[in-house]
Amino acid sequence: MKEISIKDFEGLKIGNAENVQAGTGCTVLLFGENGAPAGLDVRGGGPASRESELLKPLANAQVIHAVLLSGGSAFGLDAAGGVMRYLEERDIGFDVGVTKVPLVCQSCLFDLTVGDVHTRPDASMAYTACQNAEIGNYRDGNYGAGTGATVGKLMGMEHCMKSGIGSYAVQIGDLKVGAVVAVNALGDIFDWHNGQKVAGLHAGDGITFIDSEMAAFSGYEPVDNKFVGNTTIGVVLTNARFAKSNLCKIAGMAHDGYARAIRPVHTTADGDSIYAVSLGEVSADQDIVGALGAQVMAEAILRAVRTAEPAYGLPAAPGKKE
Repeated sequence: MKEISIKDFEGLKIGNAENVQAGTGCTVLLFGENGAPAGLDVRGGGPASRESELLKPLANAQVIHAVLLSGGSAFGLDAAGGVMRYLEERDIGFDVGVTKVPLVCQSCLFDLTVGDVHTRPDASMAYTACQNAEIGNYRDGNYGAGTGATVGKLMGMEHCMKSGIGSYAVQIGDLKVGAVVAVNALGDIFDWHNGQKVAGLHAGDGITFIDSEMAAFSGYEPVDNKFVGNTTIGVVLTNARFAKSNLCKIAGMAHDGYARAIRPVHTTADGDSIYAVSLGEVSADQDIVGALGAQVMAEAILRAVRTAEPAYGLPAAPGKKE
C-alpha cells in the first residue's frame, strides 16, 4: 500500500474557493460528463444538506455530477446553484430534452461565528471553485470548506482550535481509495495511531488541553444548545466499481474513521456526513474498500488539523497562536 495524491483519481476534478476575511469557503468535486455513482451516510443530528434524497437506494438517479462541501451553515446551500450553472453551461447533467439538469449534492458546516456572520458561500463562490477545479487548485488546510473550520467547541469559541480541510489517499495494486474531509467537530481530534490528542478543547491558553468527553461527563443535565452548529463533512473516493447501494454501505463504514479520530462524535450538535463515490471500473471487495475508507478518512482528519494555520485569533494544532 502506497500513499498517493487525492488528485490522482481519473474522472475527478477538485477545487477550492474562499473568502478569507469572512472566514468561509467551499470545495467542489466534479465527476465529469457522465457523472459517478454515489452514496451517503449521515450520522450527526444536525445536517445541512441538499439533494441528499437522490442518494437513497430507492431513488431513481444512478449517478450525480458533483459534490459540494461548504461553510455557511444552511445559508450556504444556495452555493450549489453556482455548480449547476457551471455544469449546465458545459452541457453536463441529466438530459430532460430542453436542457441538462446537473445533479449536485451538497453538505454545509457551521462557520458563522468565525468571521463575518453575514458572508456565506454563494453561487458565485461555488462557480469560482468549479473554475479552480479545472486548474486543480485544491490544497489542505485553511482553504475551501476548511477556511472557517474549528474543533473542540464544547465550552465555546474561546476554547476551540483552528482546523481545516484535509485529504489522504492510498493505492494497492490497481485499487485506489481516498478521502477529503472538512473537520468542524464539536469534539477533540486524536491521532488514531497512538491515541494522543492533537487538537480540540483547550484551557484558554491555546496549549493546555481539556478532554471534551470528560468535561461533558462532569454533568448529565440536558443542554438545550450545545453550541449547535458544528459538522464534519467528507467524501470517500474509489476507482472501484460499485452501485449506489454499495456506496451507501461504504460511506457508513467510513464513519469508523470519524470515530477513530474524533471524540465525542456523531452528536446532536454535529451534522456528520460522508459521501462515497465510485470513479472507476476496478473490481474490488466492498468490505475491503469500506475498511480502507475508514482508514483514509481518519488520516485525512489528521491532515486537516495538522495543516491548519492559526487564524481569526484561534490557535492551531501545534499550539501556536496567531
